[in-house]
Amino acid sequence: GETVQILEKCEGKSVYLRRCCGVFPASYVHLKKATVTNRGPNETVVPLEDPIVTEVTSTLQEWALLWKQLYVKHKVDLFYKVRHVMMELIDLRRQLLSGHLTQDQSRDVKRHITVRLDWGNEHLGLDLVPRKEFDMVDEDQISVSDLYKMHLSSRHSVQQSTTQRHGDPCRVPVPHHLLVNLKSFTYNSIGEDTDIFFSLYDLREGRTISEKFMVRLNKNGGPKNPEKVDRLCALFTDLSNKDMKRDLYIVSQVIRTGRMLLNDSKKGPPHVQYRRPYGCAVLAMSDVLQTISELKEEKDFVLKVYTCNNENEWYQIHENIIRKSSTKYTAPSTNYGLIISLQLLRGDMEQVRRENPLIFSKGVAITRKLGFPDVIMPGDIRNDLYLTLERGDFERGGKSVQKNIEVTVYVLYADGEILKDCISLGSGEPNVPEHRSFVLYHNNSPRWSEVIKLPIPIDRFRGSHLRFEFRHCSTKDKGEKKLFGFAFTPLMREDGTTLSDESHELYVYKCDENTTFSNHALYLGLPCCKEDFSSCPSIPSSLIFQRSTKETFWISTQLSSTKLTQNVDLLALLKWKAHPDRVMDILGRLRHVSGEEIVKFLQDILDTLFSILDDNTDKYGPLVFQSLVFIINLLRDSKYFHFRPVMDTYIQKHFAGALAYKELIRCLKWYMDRSAEVVRQDHIQEAMRALEYLFKFIVQSRILYSRATCGMEEDQFRTSIQELFQSIRFVLSLDSRNSETLIFTQAALLNSFPAIFDELLQMFTVQEVAEFVRGTLGSMPSTVHIGQSMDVVKLQSIARTVDSRLFSFPESRRILLPVVLHHIHLHLRQQKELLICSGILSSIFSIIKASSLASVQEEVEMMVESLLDVLLQTLLSIMSKSQSQEAVRGQRCPQCTAEITGEYVSCLLSLLRQMTDIHFQHLMENFQSKDELKEFFLKILCVFRNLMKLSIFPRDWNIMRLLTSNIILTTAQYLSPALHKNFTEAEFDFKVWNSYFSLAVLYINQPSLQLENLSPAKRKKVLDKYGDMRVMMTYELFSMWQNLGENKIHFIPGMIGPFLGVTLVPQVEVRNIMIPIFHDMMDWEQRKNGNFKQVEAELIDKLDSLVSEGKGDENYRELFMRDLFLKCKIEQETWRETGISFVTSVTRLMERLLDYRDCMKGDETENKKIGCTVNLLSEINKEEMYIRYIHKLCDMHLQAENYTEAAFTLLLYWELLHWDERPLKEFLHYPAQSEWHRKEGLCRKVIHYFNKGKCWEYGIPLCRELAFQYESLFDYQSLSWIRKMEAAYYDNIMEQQRLEPEFFRIGFYGRKFPFFLRNKEFVCRGHDYERLEAFQQRMLGEFPQAIAMQHPNQPDEAILQCDAQYLQIYAVTPVPDSIGVLQMDRVPDRIKSFYRVNNVRRFRYDRPFHKGPKDRDNEFKSLWIERTTLILTHPLPGISRWFEVEKRELVEVSPLENAISVVENKNQELRTLISQYQHKQLHGNINLLSMTLNGVIDAAVNGGIARYQEAFFDKEYISSHPEDTDKITQLKDLMQEQVHILGVGLAVHEKLVHPEMRPLHKKLIDQFQMMRSSLCHVSVRGPVCKHFSSRSQQRFSGFQCRLCVVCSAVGSPSLPDKYRHNREMLMLLPPHRDRPSSAMYTNITENGQPANFQRALFHQVIGPCKPCSDPNLSVAEKGGSHHKSCTLSMCVCLFSASLGLLCFLFPLFLPSSWPPPGLLLVSSWSPPGLLLVSSWSPPVLTTPSSWSLDSGTRDALPFLSAHIGSVMAPPVPPRNLPHGMTVCVVVCAWCLCM
Repeated sequence: GETVQILEKCEGKSVYLRRCCGVFPASYVHLKKATVTNRGPNETVVPLEDPIVTEVTSTLQEWALLWKQLYVKHKVDLFYKVRHVMMELIDLRRQLLSGHLTQDQSRDVKRHITVRLDWGNEHLGLDLVPRKEFDMVDEDQISVSDLYKMHLSSRHSVQQSTTQRHGDPCRVPVPHHLLVNLKSFTYNSIGEDTDIFFSLYDLREGRTISEKFMVRLNKNGGPKNPEKVDRLCALFTDLSNKDMKRDLYIVSQVIRTGRMLLNDSKKGPPHVQYRRPYGCAVLAMSDVLQTISELKEEKDFVLKVYTCNNENEWYQIHENIIRKSSTKYTAPSTNYGLIISLQLLRGDMEQVRRENPLIFSKGVAITRKLGFPDVIMPGDIRNDLYLTLERGDFERGGKSVQKNIEVTVYVLYADGEILKDCISLGSGEPNVPEHRSFVLYHNNSPRWSEVIKLPIPIDRFRGSHLRFEFRHCSTKDKGEKKLFGFAFTPLMREDGTTLSDESHELYVYKCDENTTFSNHALYLGLPCCKEDFSSCPSIPSSLIFQRSTKETFWISTQLSSTKLTQNVDLLALLKWKAHPDRVMDILGRLRHVSGEEIVKFLQDILDTLFSILDDNTDKYGPLVFQSLVFIINLLRDSKYFHFRPVMDTYIQKHFAGALAYKELIRCLKWYMDRSAEVVRQDHIQEAMRALEYLFKFIVQSRILYSRATCGMEEDQFRTSIQELFQSIRFVLSLDSRNSETLIFTQAALLNSFPAIFDELLQMFTVQEVAEFVRGTLGSMPSTVHIGQSMDVVKLQSIARTVDSRLFSFPESRRILLPVVLHHIHLHLRQQKELLICSGILSSIFSIIKASSLASVQEEVEMMVESLLDVLLQTLLSIMSKSQSQEAVRGQRCPQCTAEITGEYVSCLLSLLRQMTDIHFQHLMENFQSKDELKEFFLKILCVFRNLMKLSIFPRDWNIMRLLTSNIILTTAQYLSPALHKNFTEAEFDFKVWNSYFSLAVLYINQPSLQLENLSPAKRKKVLDKYGDMRVMMTYELFSMWQNLGENKIHFIPGMIGPFLGVTLVPQVEVRNIMIPIFHDMMDWEQRKNGNFKQVEAELIDKLDSLVSEGKGDENYRELFMRDLFLKCKIEQETWRETGISFVTSVTRLMERLLDYRDCMKGDETENKKIGCTVNLLSEINKEEMYIRYIHKLCDMHLQAENYTEAAFTLLLYWELLHWDERPLKEFLHYPAQSEWHRKEGLCRKVIHYFNKGKCWEYGIPLCRELAFQYESLFDYQSLSWIRKMEAAYYDNIMEQQRLEPEFFRIGFYGRKFPFFLRNKEFVCRGHDYERLEAFQQRMLGEFPQAIAMQHPNQPDEAILQCDAQYLQIYAVTPVPDSIGVLQMDRVPDRIKSFYRVNNVRRFRYDRPFHKGPKDRDNEFKSLWIERTTLILTHPLPGISRWFEVEKRELVEVSPLENAISVVENKNQELRTLISQYQHKQLHGNINLLSMTLNGVIDAAVNGGIARYQEAFFDKEYISSHPEDTDKITQLKDLMQEQVHILGVGLAVHEKLVHPEMRPLHKKLIDQFQMMRSSLCHVSVRGPVCKHFSSRSQQRFSGFQCRLCVVCSAVGSPSLPDKYRHNREMLMLLPPHRDRPSSAMYTNITENGQPANFQRALFHQVIGPCKPCSDPNLSVAEKGGSHHKSCTLSMCVCLFSASLGLLCFLFPLFLPSSWPPPGLLLVSSWSPPGLLLVSSWSPPVLTTPSSWSLDSGTRDALPFLSAHIGSVMAPPVPPRNLPHGMTVCVVVCAWCLCM
């Protein structure tokens, strides 16, 4: 469907053109005619094809994009529905383009297309398309009112309403037609020919309402006529809505033709055929009507055929089946029977034939209703007599059994001839000359109830009669049918009327088989029935035919004829000349004739009436007038409404009463003149209702008279008409408030009055008729003097006047418009009958829009003067009611809003659209005073504002909304000069100007004008038609602002927010125009107040609310900054600095707000939202806004369960409040209360959050604060409560377990991050149990596009400026500020633990590296530490879990300083542990103490401290580093101190050790002696160490125990020596908190390559765990167990093994929260190469992550990891084990026997 501009056609190879074009195969390009405008690169091409085809093409292109999005958004159901509709549209479009459709078919296809287009547009959220006759309307060609109505009609139905504007007085009901198709008769056990009759039966009335449809089948079940195969169908026609609501049933009767008894071959010879009843089937229409109404194709149904148990009740078998009287019929043995299909069709017969040609091509049988349909169409000629053979009573005739009676029916003409083909048994079969009834076996009183139709020609009806012959069908061998009697009846009586529609009892005359009826006169003279007998003379007994007095025969008849009548009065009228003396009585009795009879003989009756009038006008005139009025009013009935054309045709072509007009005018005037006197006015009202046709007769009669007399008596005619109009005015001017009958008379006159205009235009000029009408309408009293009902009728009459042809003439409009506007003005002033008034106005605007521009200027001027002000007032009133209704009910009043408001808005817009600059100029000049002008401005601006705010038109009425915006813009451009001229300078009026500015702001911000939200095609369409109306209105706004001059100060700060909203519209030109206004505001406030605080405060506040609504973007921020910054810098001198500072501050705030909005709008994580909000808080300096965001941040913390951070956040608001009684207004969720109470409530909430976050130390000062306040107020109850809470917090500190969180440094690098993160680094407080790997995964989950950096170095500029996201993460160690608390001996470790990780602002991480040559034998000589300290903007914890790094400090720690730190930390650890055992804080098991002492002593003996001695006590080192003398001394002192501490520890161990563990203790003593002797040569200057007195023991008690997890595999004897020192280097890394929890560095090896071998082996053997850098580790712990002494007793071995096994198995039966942290057993004795490690921690299998960014690891002992040293290097699996290395883990099996 896309348009291609052909630039070149190439033969042969495809050649790409050098320009930006495409190459298309010629077969894919279809050439078609089109109109091209604006030729060139931007030309517009419109195909010359059906507009709806073009619409389908463009719509499908638009749908295609949206359709795919449905699948993406998982709207699968709608996706498939839209696809189906799109395929249908493509097929329908193809049909239209084929050009093979008829007009009706094309119209139907277009209807289907529009239904689907509108359905799709609605479901895809696209615009509603207003249509007229299926085509899109051009809004420029119709009035706004018509456009509004088309939107309404398109919304509810795709078919444009074809009814009149104010509705047809009589709508013709749409008839229904039922198609019945017999598919098969499967009940084939009969074996004889069958006749099947279908009819519609009404159960409530107990009668058949349709003719019968007859199907003749052979004994095989197929149609007797082979041509009717697949054509056994009938159409039951003319079913009305009333019929469809009846209790209808389809009744099917099966009559077989064959033997008398089906199963008895003896009863009758085979050659004699009898029609015998067989069975019946019924189908309830109520069960199937719903189904077939919804389907457009046939639906199959199966009807069971039931047989009658007793033939005497055959006539009512269908009723018995319906009522389920199962004893009276027999059900079939199978479920099969008649298979029929049904289909319901709608419309008149012509339409049905047109829409279903296939049905009629099958030769469908038309089956009519019995009687006339609801609507009798003229030309519907019909002459059917329906005869029902009801029953008979016959004598037995001396026979022992009863007779088998058959009735034969004949139709005979007057001459005795049997009429051929005048009997129809049912539709679907040809007519027959005679009919034989079915036979009821052995029944002298048979009841047939058999209906036949007699379609007798009209010319043969008079004189014809019916003869019924009765025969007894013998079942003996001969099988004779013996004639034994007959009956007859004529079809027409002597008076010319036909047989009446009732039941008739006929006499039966005897005869025998030899009787001939050749001389029919022999019996026609006899009486046929009782009524006939009374009128006949005595009958001699010698006649051939004698009546059988005991036998009777009943029939009933029903005539459906348009030519024959059964009414005596009607015949008397038509033959009035035969009885001239009875004319008065005949005319009087005409009212009693039924309407069906009158319309059948309408022309004859009218001719008769006017011939009577001509015969004696004075005598018969009034009666003829009454009869004529009766007939005219009869045609107003919906049943006969279609006979009005017959009346019209009669008047135009057959009416000949040239003198009738005089009498008609005289009678009509006489009736009107008497309306003031007569009490009963029924006859007058009827005459008023017949006014239209009376005037037609009057005018046609006058035309005939003029034609005959060459225009004589013209003046008399005109005078009589004028007098008649005076009488009309007299009737209308009467005061009817006290007379209900007079009201009805006036109403009838007003309803009929507009219908006479067209007749008058035949005799008078347009101006004359308009004067008649104006005088008549002007004679009506005002709304004050008449009731509400007359108000409605009067307005309806005016509406019909406006809709009449008379009003379309400009010369008549000039006369009529003032009086019409006068009445509308009065109603609008009183707010009465608004809906009707709006309809009248809509009609007027439609006519004016269709007229030429030159002819309507005066009319528009009249409407402006009369209506503009009252229209505005009406709209304001309606809108205020609408808003109040909405406030009361929560929804708008449907009547007020949907109907009236839309109507009046469209009327106002229509009027404004017609107004030119001259009209506006005259309007302004017509105001008498400034107050009137001000009131007008306020009204129209208020209405316009409400149009913007209330959304009068639905969202998808885009065409209507755009047109409305265009009209408002044009009106504003006309009004702006008048506003500037009249309300500026001395006459300045704030209210008017404020209203104007408010309108402009609303206008620019309205959703329908935001072109950025439209598709490119729609945007181009709008711009081509209207341009960007926002820009035009912005220019108007800016111009008006500049015109204000000094009065600008009145709009500061009130207009700052609205103008800011305008600048946030995403249109560059709008922003460029509006942003300088803020500089202007700053300048004017600076002039007045010396500062621009108001502008600043308001700008910040409104910026917050507007950005949070989704307005503004990054481009706006840059534009705002650039424009205002340049203006402040260039144009200002006095306040340049403050201005630039303000602009910078606002721009920064905007940046934060945009970040905040983007975070909140997207599916961002809570962390991002919290960080963004914290970032925003730092830029807010407006208290109310600040408090609002505090609470938003608090809510986010609570949602994320960050209770401590939520408490700190609320604390910000708490600190703003004072303990005063100052009243505070209601704000957010806080009620109106005093400041004291609000601060108290906040304090309690903050304390509660600190409690939930287990930060009781922060809650205690607040408890004290509250306690002080309660105490000062003597509120002891509250004081008691808060003191108890404070005490509970102290208990919690000492008793409850709190985890120390990990801290992580994270850097966000790259321009893809939001402002608050971009190129910044933060330290984050981790969640409970969260380790580095989990934190990394969380961060990468929050930033899925980010790339993880694999090194800890600071990024270069390329990374900082790239359009990507880089994350750099590693763990850091807190450096607490509360050193004093941590160094106090008596402070419990639970308390110290809190101060180590809370209120921390400094964090560090260490990176080891070698400086200078590396000593292979002792790496500690060159192992330096690079220590980076990060200083945050705020301490953690705080209002966020992370804060930005404010400052970085980098220092290098020498190897000696590192050694001092390691030994000092180990001493502290030993002191703490020994102190705990001394004070019995650790009870029972001393394994922890044993393991710790063993680890330190064994390491010292086998090379731990010895390494330090080798490195730093060497003479060479001392001589080369004289500056380190003091540090060396300090290290020696610490080593000596460690010896003394170990001595005390062994003393404690000796007291507590179990007897079975004595060998271990002895071993420790021996190794301790070796250790002490190795250090004895070290000279100690100064005091070495104090003995462990009780005082010193207390000093140790507060320190926390630290444990080292040791791996034997690291020191396995199978390892080469060159790896041993690397292992020792690992073990000597700084301990917990003195080194980073993660060190992001590459291990340094001899060849400078990263060597992860040691760590990899370490992790493969025992899984990832934290190494200890303490060199005081035993050889056993380092893996040197191969040379350990095996002299320990077996009990020690068994004890260690069993204890290890127990420690390993016991946790499997314990909860995960047990044991307490830090409990670990390491057996230092084991068989060679075997180490037993038992831990109370449950076994955790962990797999090292291959993508880890740094050396962090997921600990195998997660709970202990918070209390054990640092995290070692990255747990990367070994990639290159040395050749031949084998790693093996051995489990000691014999330990299991323990």
